[in-house]
Amino acid sequence: MIDNQEILLDCTLRDGGYYNSWDFPVDVVITYAEAMCAAGVDYVELGLRSLSNNGYKGPFAFTTDSYLRSLSLPEGVNYGVMVNAGEILKGAGLEESLKLLFPESQDSSPVSLVRVACHIHEFEAALPAAQWLKDKGYTVGFNLMQIASCSDDRIRELGSKAKSYPIDVLYFADSLGGMGPEDVERVIAALRVGWSGDLGIHTHDNMRMALQNTLTASKNGVVWLDSTVTGMGRGPGNARTEELLIEKRYGLDHGVDMMPLLRIIDSFFKPLQEQCGWGSNPYYFLSGKYGIHPTYVQEMLTDSRYSEEDIIAVLDYLKTAGGAGFSSDKLEAARHFYSGVPYGAWSPESVLKGRDLLLLGTGPGVEKHKVAIEQYIKVNKPVVIALNAQSIIASELIDFRAACHPARLLADIDLHVNLPQPLITPASMLPGKIKSALSGKTLYDFGVGIESNTFEFGRNYCVLPSSLVVAYALALAASGKAERVYMAGFDGYSGEDPRNQEMNALIRQYEKQAGSIQLYAVTPTRYDLEAKSIYGAGL
Repeated sequence: MIDNQEILLDCTLRDGGYYNSWDFPVDVVITYAEAMCAAGVDYVELGLRSLSNNGYKGPFAFTTDSYLRSLSLPEGVNYGVMVNAGEILKGAGLEESLKLLFPESQDSSPVSLVRVACHIHEFEAALPAAQWLKDKGYTVGFNLMQIASCSDDRIRELGSKAKSYPIDVLYFADSLGGMGPEDVERVIAALRVGWSGDLGIHTHDNMRMALQNTLTASKNGVVWLDSTVTGMGRGPGNARTEELLIEKRYGLDHGVDMMPLLRIIDSFFKPLQEQCGWGSNPYYFLSGKYGIHPTYVQEMLTDSRYSEEDIIAVLDYLKTAGGAGFSSDKLEAARHFYSGVPYGAWSPESVLKGRDLLLLGTGPGVEKHKVAIEQYIKVNKPVVIALNAQSIIASELIDFRAACHPARLLADIDLHVNLPQPLITPASMLPGKIKSALSGKTLYDFGVGIESNTFEFGRNYCVLPSSLVVAYALALAASGKAERVYMAGFDGYSGEDPRNQEMNALIRQYEKQAGSIQLYAVTPTRYDLEAKSIYGAGL
């Protein structure tokens, strides 16, 4: 390391591995490393070094010396790995864990830099790792995660504790992606009270501030700057290496050649980005704004069970419930929205008992068969319930609307206020802002609870396995003791879309439940429903 010179560290293989299980093709890794050398990057963090072996992960989740020696890595750049403090502090303890992770001294290892990623509560206990690694000859970095939520006094304290150990660079990470330039300046000023050594920054791009925050840190004396190619990294990703190079090196150092980097971006990273979907979007922006761990968004975006409304509702829930640390249990709880004992004040039996029910879905089949559907309603006089704000069928032929998802209700609130039909919804269980917006609307209060693998049909409430409005409508039919349920506009999805499987599982679960009502699709459907034609007799 050259004194007073900024150090550019690319951690694509480590941070980007959260998207492909650290399973990068060897030829890509070699080409990438050569591109880093040509572009003037100082350090390449090749991956994690971990003892945990649960589920398949590729070689760069472990990044062992023996594996690295099997690669023809180019010279001209320094290589590093990262370890998680939480892992080395548990089990056999810090020193024994480090012996297992780093059996070789640095002079015989392809790796020269080791960074220790710490949550604030782990920092003090992990600090002795700095001396152990330094004695083995490694350059040592410590990364403080989620520091933005700390007070200035706490940050000053952390910096003071770090100066007692042989740490080469003290990093701070914008782990939740909610920092702005003023936050970066505040953290740097507080750390500088107790820490006079090199500082580094690792930014996340939730709010599209990663590069700006990195450059702000640079202007304020931070000399180690992290980035990843195309921003590839957990959640929305990081500052982009190609952009940071343009800002810091390109045009200033005539030895910098960015063409190999640009070529591998086009040939490998851009196609992978289209497949995996890293990069900022409105959901990551909200997670950064609310201080929510980006893994919540990443998990929801890759899970077909989560609609746009689900993601918004989960983030709204986590905003108040707390989501700074990722928990799969908390994600599952947030997905259900409604908590506690379900309750309502209205019984659907008063309008549905012994009657045929026609449910109007939102699929294109409603519009395509509109004339036949309207004729059926006029002749047969079923109870007609439209899901959400579906408005293809003539308004005077619709008796009620049903909606239960808080985010979807909020999105459709203006439509519901102006639509003439009464709205069946878990009114007494809705968030206050939605109840207030619906204050002038006729509401039929049918309560709801969400519990995995459960259908329950109470007199004025139901328990459902998911928050899908179709599940709510089917429960209405059962609680109301309808005669039959005809379903129009439940087209399903093309190809192998997993939403078809989810809907079919829901239907099967409903039909097995005592008290369920016979279902018939009357317009074309890809779901596993018994079918009748809206054009035929006998409905």
